[in-house]
Amino acid sequence: MIAASSASAFERQHHFGLDGGVGMLKVGGKDSLSVGGGGGLHYTYGMTDAFNLMVEGCFMQVALEELPGKGVQPNRPTSFSNAGVGVSYVLDVLRWVPYGGLLVEGYSANGGTVQGTSIAVGGAIALGLDYAFNRTFAAGVAFRQHFAFSKISDYPTYTQLLLRLEIAWGY
Repeated sequence: MIAASSASAFERQHHFGLDGGVGMLKVGGKDSLSVGGGGGLHYTYGMTDAFNLMVEGCFMQVALEELPGKGVQPNRPTSFSNAGVGVSYVLDVLRWVPYGGLLVEGYSANGGTVQGTSIAVGGAIALGLDYAFNRTFAAGVAFRQHFAFSKISDYPTYTQLLLRLEIAWGY
């Protein structure tokens, strides 16, 4: 007799993990992208078997040095941080777990030609693919496209490509 393997999705499951990767910031008035590396933390809670609450934060060093000068706008940071909360739709019935979601975000630009800290609010589109080794450990890749709506002329787009490791519990 041939039997199908079982597939299951879990609600009320917690995920906590580490992220690392690259960030690419488009700065208004600058010809090239500010590109650098960094990392962050994420937490996910399974509200249902298909929808997850997401809480994320990340820091990226997007430039080593941005010097003020004639014609240089005071909007060129050396570091860019984000923190947000949102909801994702998850297809977690296989070992490969694709997801997509939306986040409300806060942003902080520091260093370089920025005086003090420049704060912005906006949103992000979240896409990812995780591989569940078992019910406790997973690894994956994530894509985040950010939009700092309150400072859209200074920071039109911000993109992150991340590798993620996480532990899960509570199923």
